[in-house]
Amino acid sequence: MKASSRAISPDLPALRARHPEHFAPAWAHRAAVIGTIAFLAGLFVFGFWRLGFSFEKVLAGIGQLGTLLWLMIPPNPGSWAKFVTFLHALAETVAIAFLGTLLAALIAFPIGLIAARNTTINRVVQFASRRVLDGIRGIDTLIWALLWINVVGLGPFAGVLAIMTSDLGTFGKLFSEAIEAADKKPVEGIASTGGARAHQIRFGILPQVFPVLAGQVLYFFESNTRSGTIIGIVGAGGIGLHLAEQIRTLEWQAVSFLVIMILIMVAVIDAVSVRLRAAIIGRAQQPVV
Repeated sequence: MKASSRAISPDLPALRARHPEHFAPAWAHRAAVIGTIAFLAGLFVFGFWRLGFSFEKVLAGIGQLGTLLWLMIPPNPGSWAKFVTFLHALAETVAIAFLGTLLAALIAFPIGLIAARNTTINRVVQFASRRVLDGIRGIDTLIWALLWINVVGLGPFAGVLAIMTSDLGTFGKLFSEAIEAADKKPVEGIASTGGARAHQIRFGILPQVFPVLAGQVLYFFESNTRSGTIIGIVGAGGIGLHLAEQIRTLEWQAVSFLVIMILIMVAVIDAVSVRLRAAIIGRAQQPVV
């Protein structure tokens, strides 16, 4: 057994002599890694110092945070009329998220087709559409809400437009990338039978990417229910407006009640979205009979 183990064990000295470059320490690589880590650590410390981060302020604020939490107990809307108002505002937030997400997906779908390399009209159109999507995506939802409030006024309509505009850029990018990642074999098969370009897209690409696109839309609907709360604070409708009002008037029990309502809403929508995504993906994976 010892002789056989010696026979199959590598001769390290001989290997080092024949291939010294593989056994030599990679000092340049190590220096680059250490330098990168040191730079990031320095940038991290500098950022905390430049932004005025202080552990003393954090420790001193913990007591104030505990006081606020104590004031929030027990959660209480204040009256039955306010509860009904909060419930209506919560439904308004869900409606804003749903309509904004749906409109963004419908508008972004054709843009995603012309922004994808394998379905675009030409390279110029693809480049232009990608840059437009980059510009739209570079502006946050809250900024879009402030812009649309100045255009159409306060209310949920501005919230729908804000979410629609913000998600338009993101959906366009995600849709185009999903279309570009589609398998080419079904498209080539349809083309070999004389199918037109529209048939190649309709029957070769869309059946592959539809479950992915639907899953992305459902996820963004779930995410936009939280975004709808934030944009409501600036006057774009929904429950965020009431949340900001209760905070300004120091009605902390009503604030905690609204927070609990928002958490329940997000949890319910998350559970429904997970089931819908699983159903869509499972149906897409079923063999065609």
